[in-house]
Amino acid sequence: MVDATHISFAADDRSYFSLIKKEIHRLATEAGMNAGRINELDLIVAEMTSNLYKYSDDGEILMGTFANAGSPYIELISIDNGPGMVNPARMMVDGVSTTNTLGHGLGSMKRLSDTFELYSQPGWGTIVLSRVYSDPEKSKADDNVIMRPIVVSKPGEKTSGDGFVYKKTDKYLKMMLADGLGHGPEANKAINEAAAAFKVFPDYSPTETLRFIHANIKKTRGAVINVVGYHYGEKKWSSAGVGNIAARMFGPINFKNHMSYNGIVGHNIPNTMNDQQYPADEFNQLMLCSDGIKTRIDMAKYPLMYKYDLSILAAAIYKDHARKNDDMSVIIAKVK
Repeated sequence: MVDATHISFAADDRSYFSLIKKEIHRLATEAGMNAGRINELDLIVAEMTSNLYKYSDDGEILMGTFANAGSPYIELISIDNGPGMVNPARMMVDGVSTTNTLGHGLGSMKRLSDTFELYSQPGWGTIVLSRVYSDPEKSKADDNVIMRPIVVSKPGEKTSGDGFVYKKTDKYLKMMLADGLGHGPEANKAINEAAAAFKVFPDYSPTETLRFIHANIKKTRGAVINVVGYHYGEKKWSSAGVGNIAARMFGPINFKNHMSYNGIVGHNIPNTMNDQQYPADEFNQLMLCSDGIKTRIDMAKYPLMYKYDLSILAAAIYKDHARKNDDMSVIIAKVK
């Protein structure tokens, strides 16, 4: 089933920290994580919430579970709008503290994580990423394209009206971000019908994929959708979209906003649509956002972000641009 990739936990009240840890423990167990790794997750969550309590008034933790071809992993992202850090690297050294504690928190999280990164700016806040694999030996991806999604349900909803899905062959990777009209179960039903059609369509073309999905979700309330493919041999992106899914291609120097067609997949789409192509040597990264994310995104706000895991960038955009009154999606993909 296609649904939110991450669950949001407000970490601004110390009395709820134990409940957050118990819920993350439960979700990790349901995901099939190794018991020993879950115990380490408990320690990471304890350190994350402790830091948010000390340094921020509005902390949030995003927790994602990923199947990873039968070797699941958990992704924890701590987000705050606190004072930030002048020298993040120094703060990860054991014994360094600004609150007269032992100063082992960040170092402990780093040692317990298979992937650990920290991004901070003075006056902006801090993002901490921890990724823990059930089997650490399977933590290294060898894909041609790296993808990192953050999909979060509208606050108060139990299921997401946004959904992300992808398909790989030996020739290409193809991705879809869909936003079902409205919120809740009916919107989620629409994106799951779209995902089912996406998965069985045998061809590469994003435009033809959209046409196939359109014919197969007419009994739902419909969705706005963007489909993007990356062809390994041609080293090109191909994209087609209907509705207000924002797609941006960017590289070291240039960026270009992809123009979608007007309409609603499942109800009305243009008779004439074409794939738009972007060479990967000029545009090596892709960003997809649903309308739960404000689209006036200035990448210059995030200096040196190219050095960090793509989930850090996705989390920074979520931090600064999430509307919090809708389902929210940010997908970042990058050609290696």
